[in-house]
Amino acid sequence: MADLDSAVAYAKASGRADTARLAVTGFCWGGRIVWLYAAHNPGLMAAVAWYGPIDRPRTELQPKYPIDLASNLKAPVLGLYGAADQGIPVESVEKMKEACKAAGKTCEIKIYPDTPHGFNADYRSSYRAEAAKDGWANMLAWFKDHGLG
Repeated sequence: MADLDSAVAYAKASGRADTARLAVTGFCWGGRIVWLYAAHNPGLMAAVAWYGPIDRPRTELQPKYPIDLASNLKAPVLGLYGAADQGIPVESVEKMKEACKAAGKTCEIKIYPDTPHGFNADYRSSYRAEAAKDGWANMLAWFKDHGLG
């Protein structure tokens, strides 16, 4: 989180970025970081996580996962996931959806049927053009709906 905080501080100091309109998106492990940063930074206006892990065994380097922080979310989060993702079970995504709802947080989770992990990576065999295009449109709409359009 300190690295992202430093990037935001640098952008603000440069005078080239409007950090009052701060958003974040990320893919795979970056998707996990999106959830964590949405729980960390109260200045974040919106976040979009693309197939970021929700719940895995904790380690010293990864002591928390998004499911642990649902009640701490400070920004609205859109999660984009594939139902055929072999590394992120749909059950964990559904648990995150319920945890956000129980905490009264603004979260929307879209699960694309028959879609694997990495579906927006057009350089991989997992790429799914239709889901990628829809996810990108949803991301842009999410940002616009939360004051970033």
